[in-house]
Amino acid sequence: MSTTATRAKKRPPPKRPAGRRPAVRRPSPWRRAAPWLAGAVAAMAVIAVVVTRGGDGSGSGTDGASGSFVGGDLHTLVIDPANAQRLFVAGHQAAGTSTDGGRTWSQVPSLTNADGMGWAFVGDTVWMGGHPGLRRSAAGGDFESAGGELSSSDVHGLGGTGGVLYAASPGRGLLASTDDGETWEVRSAEAGQGFMGAIVVDPADADHLLAPDMQAGVVESRDGGRTWEPLGSPGIAMSVTTVGGSIDDLVVAGNGQAARSRDGGQTWAPFEVPEATLVVAGAEDGSLYAAVLDGDVARVSRSTDDGATWELLNPT
Repeated sequence: MSTTATRAKKRPPPKRPAGRRPAVRRPSPWRRAAPWLAGAVAAMAVIAVVVTRGGDGSGSGTDGASGSFVGGDLHTLVIDPANAQRLFVAGHQAAGTSTDGGRTWSQVPSLTNADGMGWAFVGDTVWMGGHPGLRRSAAGGDFESAGGELSSSDVHGLGGTGGVLYAASPGRGLLASTDDGETWEVRSAEAGQGFMGAIVVDPADADHLLAPDMQAGVVESRDGGRTWEPLGSPGIAMSVTTVGGSIDDLVVAGNGQAARSRDGGQTWAPFEVPEATLVVAGAEDGSLYAAVLDGDVARVSRSTDDGATWELLNPT
């Protein structure tokens, strides 16, 4: 297996997400791990692409190339927990999907300019939060507005399992739905405003949540999102993921750096990822995926040996 490290151009830091800071205490982010540089995603460009593939919410069309166009920034990389070969990657201008474990990608036309950020997989439905509002794809169909009160609200973070969905909005805070997105309850009007990406929901306890906060690092809730505490992870968090599905084995990433905790976030240690990595996602089989922004294309690498080596999956 090759071990090509992914590289991407350095970009200026982003503007802080709108809204008030989340209601969490903020100990020094350097307390239990080595420091890293703060920063995040690049500025946005205005480009559109029409290269599509049928199925998986991507519409109809032809196979895409190995690189996935996302635009001038990169928000998220996620893996379908029921199918490790199915991945989504998204930025401000576009989202891409892969059905072969990240080697080839196709655009998702129904998510063009959707600013894909939060993702959740519940049954055969894929939920996506962005600008504006919440969208979903059922049984591999196109993404459509989810309707309801979050159809026109910005949703920057999203997670779900079983009978509950969680949504983080910079304008409304942290909300929860127990009726498949029909109605939403505000669990915290302040926490959630700085969340970004996929919210981890403990499959054994739907009230136990982990979220990447752009200001406070990884934060945790034990009461269904009503109160949150920071876990002391270093730097800005653009993604937090479990490794092998274990809620105690976590990787946080952002701005080309990553850290790992093997004790549920009590302690953190630096974790080697490809250069310029912005987001990391873990599969149920223990594989790890890392994404970088190469111009306006997302490049994805995979590690099958616990991060010791990384293979660049889509170099061209």
